Amino acid sequence: MSNEIACHGCDLLVDVSDLKDGDIARCPRCSCFLTRRRNDMYDRVLAFTVSSLILLVLANSYSFLSFSASGLESVITLAQTPGTLWQYGMPAVATIVAAFIIIIPAVVLVLMLALCIPLQKRRYRPWLVPVARGIFLAQNWAMVEVFIIGVIVSLVKIMAMATVVLGISFWAYTAFAICFTLAVANLDRYQCWERIEELGASRVAA
Repeated sequence: MSNEIACHGCDLLVDVSDLKDGDIARCPRCSCFLTRRRNDMYDRVLAFTVSSLILLVLANSYSFLSFSASGLESVITLAQTPGTLWQYGMPAVATIVAAFIIIIPAVVLVLMLALCIPLQKRRYRPWLVPVARGIFLAQNWAMVEVFIIGVIVSLVKIMAMATVVLGISFWAYTAFAICFTLAVANLDRYQCWERIEELGASRVAA
């Protein structure tokens, strides 16, 4: 694999061959982030990925929010959110919400496990290339942080009209959003492709 990276901002080729653990490479022309060398990258990614999966299961197992107003109380879970939108006649919105906040993030996490475990153990697998491509494509469609921000903004308005109790699921999903973001952020694209090509070349040579 080439030791040069093409900048995503201006297409300048930058030599990253001298990077050491913890070093960050930025484009000298536009200062765009290119890569960060971490010797423990796969350990970090796997730790955040496993934590994210556990928190996602917890977020779907308990109540997300409960509302109380005029003696009436309503409890909603995270899994019920798309179903409620569907019942109100918005099937397209319900499908999008379910995909962006639950399905796509879960798929990305499973793919990250399938990718990082072999790379950490330095074992070539035929699915590494398509799985890596799938991760880097699908991670752009996971909107977990956008969902949390939207919920917080909505709560500010709802609290003026009703009593709101945040359930275990809300805090679990908030922690999930943080761990998911860290898992994706720590998976360096250049370092990942570098390891895949290295393992592929070793397999061919053997």
